[in-house]
Amino acid sequence: MIQEHKICKEIKAWSKYALEKPNENYNNLPSCPYAKSAWKNNKVGFAIKATKNYDIVYTLINKFHDSKDLVIVIDLSYENNDIFHNNLTNLNRLIHEDKFDQNDIWLMGFHPDDDVNELIDNGTFAEIVEEEYALIFVQRLTKLQESANKLKKLGYYDKYYNEYNVEDIYEQRQQYYNNLKRRLKWQ
Repeated sequence: MIQEHKICKEIKAWSKYALEKPNENYNNLPSCPYAKSAWKNNKVGFAIKATKNYDIVYTLINKFHDSKDLVIVIDLSYENNDIFHNNLTNLNRLIHEDKFDQNDIWLMGFHPDDDVNELIDNGTFAEIVEEEYALIFVQRLTKLQESANKLKKLGYYDKYYNEYNVEDIYEQRQQYYNNLKRRLKWQ
């Protein structure tokens, strides 16, 4: 439990270091313009995934509560990079296909073997823990995509839209969002 507490502290510190300050690569917006407010308003939660199974993620998908804008799953038992990201892609598809109780959810992950995004982090962050871990972000698809659409109009994605698979992720998320909105309209 002590290690998990230190990891949570490290994530919050990294957010302040890398995500909450204006960044010239994002049209002088913070790398994550909503992070500072989410932390301040206690809208970020944490969960621990300590085994290979995804039960905690399934529970969060099915029971996501809007008291939080984001739940960060600290994955201490992650698979290799390809399997990890394929699992998240498949889960997003299954969510979109109504295989879960809630379909207004989007998962995004960061794996220790992912390429470093130099636009956000120049590698000088002082880590608090030595242990590596993956992160799975669980959040509302509608809120995320509507925010992303507003940011796109502000030039947020201009410098890196074609890098780091941003265009593919954005377009896939937009497609799921559009389909969800159409389905909700017909209900």
